[in-house]
Amino acid sequence: MNNADARAERSILVVAHAHRAETVAAAERVVAALRGAGARPVFAADDREELVEVGSSLGDVAILGDDVPVAEIELAIVLGGDGTILRAAELVRDGSAPVLGINMGHVGFLAEIERDDMDEAVRRVIAREYEVEDRMALQVRVKDTGDSVIYETWALNEATVEKASRERMLEVVIEIDGRPLSSFGCDGMVVSTPTGSTAYNFSAGGPVIWPTVEAIAVVPLSAHALFAKPLVVGPEHSVAIEVLERTNGTGILWCDGRRSHDLPPGARVVVRRSDRPVRLARLHPAQFTDRLVRKFRLPVEGWRGPAAITGVLPTTAAGGAGGAL
Repeated sequence: MNNADARAERSILVVAHAHRAETVAAAERVVAALRGAGARPVFAADDREELVEVGSSLGDVAILGDDVPVAEIELAIVLGGDGTILRAAELVRDGSAPVLGINMGHVGFLAEIERDDMDEAVRRVIAREYEVEDRMALQVRVKDTGDSVIYETWALNEATVEKASRERMLEVVIEIDGRPLSSFGCDGMVVSTPTGSTAYNFSAGGPVIWPTVEAIAVVPLSAHALFAKPLVVGPEHSVAIEVLERTNGTGILWCDGRRSHDLPPGARVVVRRSDRPVRLARLHPAQFTDRLVRKFRLPVEGWRGPAAITGVLPTTAAGGAGGAL
């Protein structure tokens, strides 16, 4: 193959770990299907190394960054749960490839389809029969006492400020658009996107936010205060959490549970909407309500709406565009 042919070849990133035998088998099937369709499968270096170590025959698959730059990745197929999808979003962050999740885990809120539909999903990827949905991401900066930025990252689900020691409590002050709102002791704070509203935010008692609503949720964790309720602010607002210098201990910033940075007393974490969204590939635009019911197994017996009578779910432009989380 000459260089011109190599450049014309479609490159599809496959993100999978070797922790489960069914995921290894799924990766082999996807790679074979991509090659059969004339596309070039690509692995992250760590993924390929792990798959080869467990006996997979995928040692000749191209490596992201070494053999194929991220800018040439057309789409990322993810075999796993939400954590693997978040890792894939990180891998393609410097490119423009959308992420398609095939759920190999449990809840799999970010996944588009279940493993039983994997072959059909690959066929539709090859045929480019998918839509791309942009999801709001967060820009996250840590500033020191001199207001200098000492760390910068991003988040698709959430940025959390947590206490570093179990026996210590964080003393924080919340700031919205440069104005202080309230200070209190707590175990931490969650700042979430709508995409992350069914993740850590949900577990902490925060609101479920429909994907079509662009907003930022701010949720205290075990706060010692009367006014420590979840807040929802517009995407144009800036949220800051300052670790007060009277804190007896240190904090830690986590973004999507993947990227972290230590927070000494006096550190400020400033969160606002990122100007770069995360792109998700969608095969089946669906009502977000249906995904909530299915993923959380919510009881809906006794419903007397139109679909209960006709057997046909209503569709609207808003519902269809919203898709699933």
